[in-house]
Amino acid sequence: MKKVFGAGVAAVMMSLVLAGGAPAWAQDKSGDKPAAEKSGLDLPAFPADRSVKQTAVIAGKTIAYTATVGVLPVRDEKGKKVAEVVYTSYVLDGPRDPNRPITVAFNGGPGAASVYLNFALGPKRVQFGAEGDSPSAFTKLEDNPASWLDFTDLVFIDPVGTGFSRSLVGEEETKKRFYGVKQDIDYLSRIVFDYLVKTERLTSPKYLVGESYGGFRGPRLAYTLQTDLGVAVKGVVLVSPLLTSAGRASQEISPLPAMWTLPSIAAAKLERDGKLTPETIKAVEDYTRGEYMVDLMKGSDPAALDRLTAKVSAMTGLDPDYVRRAGGRLETQSFLREVFRDKGRLGSRYDSNVTSLDPFPNAPTQEVNDPILDAIIAPTTSAIVDFTTRIVGWKPEARYEALSGDVNRMWDRGRGPDTESVTDLRKVVSVDPKLKVLIVHGYNDLSCPFFASRLVVDAMPATANGRVTLSNYPGGHMFYSRPDSGAAFRKDVMALYGVK
Repeated sequence: MKKVFGAGVAAVMMSLVLAGGAPAWAQDKSGDKPAAEKSGLDLPAFPADRSVKQTAVIAGKTIAYTATVGVLPVRDEKGKKVAEVVYTSYVLDGPRDPNRPITVAFNGGPGAASVYLNFALGPKRVQFGAEGDSPSAFTKLEDNPASWLDFTDLVFIDPVGTGFSRSLVGEEETKKRFYGVKQDIDYLSRIVFDYLVKTERLTSPKYLVGESYGGFRGPRLAYTLQTDLGVAVKGVVLVSPLLTSAGRASQEISPLPAMWTLPSIAAAKLERDGKLTPETIKAVEDYTRGEYMVDLMKGSDPAALDRLTAKVSAMTGLDPDYVRRAGGRLETQSFLREVFRDKGRLGSRYDSNVTSLDPFPNAPTQEVNDPILDAIIAPTTSAIVDFTTRIVGWKPEARYEALSGDVNRMWDRGRGPDTESVTDLRKVVSVDPKLKVLIVHGYNDLSCPFFASRLVVDAMPATANGRVTLSNYPGGHMFYSRPDSGAAFRKDVMALYGVK
């Protein structure tokens, strides 16, 4: 989940061109052997799509729906199958309402499966990502009171190399075709189109949701679907996104990286003190974009450093000597060790108030992975694999990748325009005057800080007429793991969808 970073042809014709003469979901008729065997990778064929009827109580009502695990092939320019993308969908039972929305969701990474949003938005949930959660706790699925299924059908897509989705070509070709900013959008936009065709949902109201790098994907996917594939979406929800890269701004000169980070650190302190409110956060934001930015730009000016040290120490609870040594510019990883050093614990960059025991407290650098990332793999993986194989009955001979380090390591993060998606965000809302965007964050998230989006949103022309909005909640990157924040998020999304 960590961030990184001429239409005019009918949509059906575009699909035929891109898929080498047939939609990407068309059956492979080139022979009896599975495509995986023809590729030279000795992989067992995936099972046929499977579905199961289920119910869940959401917003006090019993919802009957069908859960499906299915596969969409990706083809190269000659029509050869080069990958298989697995999805999980939840569709309301009964006569189809042509006005019922369909929402397509992606997580991030790069290298993250969609399991996290599945358990945040889908009809079932398992607890993960909050302080005190145990990876070995029983991972029984239960009804999700914050689910969106009562007002929209849902489909969760796992990009190639995540979940059970897989490439059918060698590593170098896989990197070239799938593991980069542009190619990611090229094939995933086609997958969204093909899912809509396969399930006969092209005329339904359509929404996109992306978390973290999935949030970075969101504007690019929406713009590509709209202008290249002829599929317009009504709304986009960006969950804990980083829309532009801090790497474009020098840590030593530009104030932006430090400005993005400070409000989240201050919010975590306010929460620990029981003082986290929109009003107290507003005061932090005002200081950050005012006196703080000005003093940062004064460099080694002793008076400016004195002011920074006093103010930042008071706002964050950090030792003044540490703040002074840092020049008022708080670096995330060193902060996470410093803030809980007296307790011998480490904070998470995904929610700095979620901690774990530091097994090597005297080491000069952190010697273990992030507390949240290490803790969420087991419960989410066990729960989704059990759901997929036992409950739905789709049983592949394959490993499930909730968070793939290999995908993240091989990812081409691009340069220049590829390091931001603000441009496509501005374009997509300008092309469609009715499209709305909701950007949401947890206050304590240091991986994708809320104040970075605040600066982006405040600078957008579409913000003035209310079509691009920002909502923040207590918690971190996965703020929805907290029941109150999940409920507040659901309420804001219902407003975006026009649900009473």
